[in-house]
Amino acid sequence: MKRLISCSASDYKNMTREDFKQSIVSSEGRTIMGETVVTAAPLLEGVTNAEVMAAFGVDLIVLNEFDVFEKKIEGFYDCENPIEELKKLTGRPVGINLEPVDETAVVLDDKVVISEGRKVHRESVIAAENLKVDFITITGNPSTGVSNESIKNSIEMVRGNFSGLIFAGKMHGAGVSEEVVNTPELKEYIRLGADGILIPTVGTVPGLSEEKASEAVREVKKLGGLVINAMGTSQESADEDTIREFGLSNKRVGGDIHHIGDGGYGRMPIPENIMKLSVTVRGKRHAYFRMSQSIHR
Repeated sequence: MKRLISCSASDYKNMTREDFKQSIVSSEGRTIMGETVVTAAPLLEGVTNAEVMAAFGVDLIVLNEFDVFEKKIEGFYDCENPIEELKKLTGRPVGINLEPVDETAVVLDDKVVISEGRKVHRESVIAAENLKVDFITITGNPSTGVSNESIKNSIEMVRGNFSGLIFAGKMHGAGVSEEVVNTPELKEYIRLGADGILIPTVGTVPGLSEEKASEAVREVKKLGGLVINAMGTSQESADEDTIREFGLSNKRVGGDIHHIGDGGYGRMPIPENIMKLSVTVRGKRHAYFRMSQSIHR
């Protein structure tokens, strides 16, 4: 199995879930995931944010606020299956966020109510499977009221109805006052069937040290889980020096995937920051390889 950073578009087509996971592990902390909000107008007219992110070097694309029933991407032409269409256009695996809203959770500010097609439940997961989504991140957007407990309670159901990779965890509090990096909870996510977990990149949420993040990563990896270090606090629109610092911190912590979020112009990462992260964590050789490679290979 090829390392993900060495894969061509055709390599993804016949990957099993275990192949996909192993290709990420084999890349040794040099995989980049880019996120974009599909309900916002794209950065550039006539091209999707997914295509821009791919051009600047992301390996994995995750769509935020994608409703699996409406299947709409702002600024994209109508098609029966936009997930498959984006995979053809970018040559990249494409995933989505689904949110297990905790209706009992106390939200710190005005609660954001989301559609059923964005929530975690059996019908939405089956819809994602039918759309041939490559991976699902079980997580929460700001103020939606997603809790650690609701994430944990959703994993077995998702695993039972979805054949792709599953990542579970938080990039930030999602409006709920609780510990974002809770190592026993993260370990339980893996035991329940998640392939990997999300934790915030050190420096993006208050009080998270590299020591604490490293401990969580070590414990999750003992169970065979992948780790996404997530940049999801709009600091993905900070200066390039900050992005470089985040990337190197992720390396020291020991994560597998560098996530860069949707807080930039056009509700995607600033393109130059994607490139900065890419060069920082894998050097120009691999960064330019990913940027230059034809999707027809």
